[in-house]
Amino acid sequence: MAKNRSELVAEVAEKSGLTQKQVSDVLDGVFDVFSDVVGKGEKLTIPGWLSVERTERAARKGRNPQTGEEIQIKAGYSVKLSAGSKLKAAAGTPK
Repeated sequence: MAKNRSELVAEVAEKSGLTQKQVSDVLDGVFDVFSDVVGKGEKLTIPGWLSVERTERAARKGRNPQTGEEIQIKAGYSVKLSAGSKLKAAAGTPK
């Protein structure tokens, strides 16, 4: 089961004693910082929880799935998220 943004905001508001508006504003600020850092090509690390960084993808050849024609895919960027030790521990072990 997935949790959406409004459910996350409501749960954090309940646990923190802040209003949902305050939590939503903080969340917006966090994501703005993530975007700025990744956009600059820097790495953001929250020790124990996660790290976020921009990665480069080289140009490569691919195929158009409809025609089978070979196409050239341009170089670009992607984002890599890595779980920290606390997040991995929270996931538990498989049963």
